Amino acid sequence: MTGTGFVVLPDTAAADEARAMSPWAAPRVLSHASGRPWLVGRWSPGELRVATAGPVQVVVAGVCPVTATRLSELTARIRTVSDVDALAAALPGSCHVVASVGGQVRVQGSLTGLRRVFHTRIGEVDIAADRADVLAAMTDAGVDSRALAVRVACGGLVPSPLADQPLWSGIAALAPDHCLVWDRERARALRWWHPPAPEQPLAAGADAVREALTSALDDRAPAEGRLSTDLSGGMDSTSLCFLAARNTPDLLTFRWGEAEAGNDDAAFASRSIGALDRAEHLIVPPAELPPLFADPDTLMDTEEPYPFVRTAARTRHTARLLAGRGARRHLAGHGGDELFTPFPGYLHPLLRRRPMTALRHVRGYAALKRWPVLHTLASLVRPGDEAAWWQAQAEHLTDPPLRKRRPSLGWGLWPLRAPSWATATATDAAREALRQTAAQAQPLSPDLGQHQSLVALRTSAPWYRLLARPFAEAGVQLDSPFFDDRVVEAVLGVRVHEHAGPWRYKPLLADAMRGIVPESVLGRSTKGEFSEEASTGLRRNLPAILDLFTDSALAAHGLIDPDKLRTGLLSPQADNAMGIALEPLIGCELWLRAATRPTPAWRFDDVRTSSP
Repeated sequence: MTGTGFVVLPDTAAADEARAMSPWAAPRVLSHASGRPWLVGRWSPGELRVATAGPVQVVVAGVCPVTATRLSELTARIRTVSDVDALAAALPGSCHVVASVGGQVRVQGSLTGLRRVFHTRIGEVDIAADRADVLAAMTDAGVDSRALAVRVACGGLVPSPLADQPLWSGIAALAPDHCLVWDRERARALRWWHPPAPEQPLAAGADAVREALTSALDDRAPAEGRLSTDLSGGMDSTSLCFLAARNTPDLLTFRWGEAEAGNDDAAFASRSIGALDRAEHLIVPPAELPPLFADPDTLMDTEEPYPFVRTAARTRHTARLLAGRGARRHLAGHGGDELFTPFPGYLHPLLRRRPMTALRHVRGYAALKRWPVLHTLASLVRPGDEAAWWQAQAEHLTDPPLRKRRPSLGWGLWPLRAPSWATATATDAAREALRQTAAQAQPLSPDLGQHQSLVALRTSAPWYRLLARPFAEAGVQLDSPFFDDRVVEAVLGVRVHEHAGPWRYKPLLADAMRGIVPESVLGRSTKGEFSEEASTGLRRNLPAILDLFTDSALAAHGLIDPDKLRTGLLSPQADNAMGIALEPLIGCELWLRAATRPTPAWRFDDVRTSSP
C-alpha cells in the first residue's frame, strides 16, 4: 500500500471543511489562484506537473510524456473549463487532468479507466479523488454489500459498467469518457469524448498505430533511474521493448522463465535478445520464483479486490528485483490483447455490410475453433441490444455453464455464471444489480465490434491499475503504454473486421511494427500459457487457501458457503476452471478483511515510495 493519492476540491469556502478530513497526517497542498486549497494529498516529486497561465492552472498526474513548453502552450489556450477538451485530446500518455479556471474546476481520468476518478459529497460540497478508498476514509463509508455480492456471484468476469461500481457505500465512479465539472459546491458529470468512427483501412490504420506507439515511447524513460521492460517473447511486450530500445539502448529487459516444456515463449524471446545486444537481460528461472498461489493470505489493497492473486507473490518478487537493478519505470504489454484481438461481435455489422466476407470469417472460425455454424449464424442475425444482454445475465446467473466453443456475439464479453459456493443472498443481490444495469446501460459505440473492444479495455484497465501498486511499493512505476489515450484512439479508428479474423494473429500490431520488431516475432502464431504451473501452485498452496477460508469474512457476511467451497477445492479438477474462479474470490476475501480492519488509519500514512 503506497498511501499516495489526491483529493480535488472546488474553489469555494465550504471546501475547507472537506480538506480537514483528508486521510493524510501531513498532506501536500496545491492551491487555486484564489489561495483556497485545490489538490490535497500525497504524491512523489515529479509525479504531478503543473502549468499556469494567469488565472488558469492545469495539473497532469500519471504518465504524460509532454514537454513543459508544450503543456504551457496548451494551458495558455484555456479560457473556460470546456477548453480543456482540446488540451486533453492533445496530451500523450495516460494521465489525470485537473484544471482550475478562474473559480471553475474540472477533473477527468484516462479513456480506458487506467486513471480513474471517484466522487462523493461531504456536507454541502462535492469532492473527487483518484482513489475510492481515500473518499471512503474521509466519509467513514461502509462496505457496499450489493456491490461486493456482484463480485462474489459473477466472479472476475463482470464487465464495465457494473464492474466500475466501487465497493464502498456512497462513493461513485466517473465514466472514463466523462469529466467532472463544478458549479460552486455542486459537481456534474459531462461526456467529453466519443470513439472515432472505425473507418480506416488496415494499411492506413497500421501507419497511425505505428505513429502513436512511436510517439508514446519517444520520451518514456524515468527522470531518475533505469527504464526496464518485459520481454516475454510475445508480440505485445516485444514491440514495446524494441520501441523503447531506440531511445534507451541500455535498457533492462525482464522475463519469467517457464516450467512447462510446451511453452515456446523462451524461443521467441531469445531471438529478440540476440538483436538487443546493448540491453541487460534478466531472466529468472522458475525454480527461483515463488510458486503460483503462494502466500494467499497477504492483504493487497483497500480500494477493491486485487485481481491477480495467483501471481501476487511473483509480482512483489519481480518488483523488488527490478528495483534492485535500478529500474524506476517498467514497461509492460498489458492491454495489447484487448486492443489487437477484437472480440467476435464485429461479425454482426460485417454480416449486414459485407455478408460474403462475414460468412468467410465464420467458416474460418468454425474450422479453427470449432464454432457451431448454425448457432453462430443465428446469434449474428439476432444480436439483441445491451439491455437484453444484461437482463439475460440476470435470468441465467445460476444456470449451468454454457457449452464451450460458443463465441461472444452479444453486447457483453462472457456469459456470467455464479460459482457453486455463492449463496442465495449473493446471487439475489447480483441479479438485482444486473437488472438495474440493464435498465441504464448504453452502448459505448453503435458498432458492436468497437463496443466490445471498449468494454474489454474499460474492464481490464482498472485491473492493471491495481497491479501497479505492488510495483509502486518497491519504488517502480508500472507503465502500460497500450492503454495510452492516443494509442487507443489510433486502434479504434481502424475497420474492426480488417484486423480481426481467424487467419492472422494481431495483424494490426504486426503491420505497425514491421521493420522495428524481428519478423519471427511478428509472424508468431502461438501463445505461451502457464496452466500446468497454476495447477501445481494451487495444489501446493491448497492447505493455506483452505485455512484462509476457515474463518471467512465473506461467509460471515452470508455471501459464500464455506462447506461448498471446501468440497469444490478438495474435489478432483478436470481443468483449470477452479483456479480461475478461485482467484477473484480470494481477492474479495482479502479486500473485505482489509476494508474492515479496526484501525483504518494505516491505509494512507504508511508511505514508502512513488505511486503509479
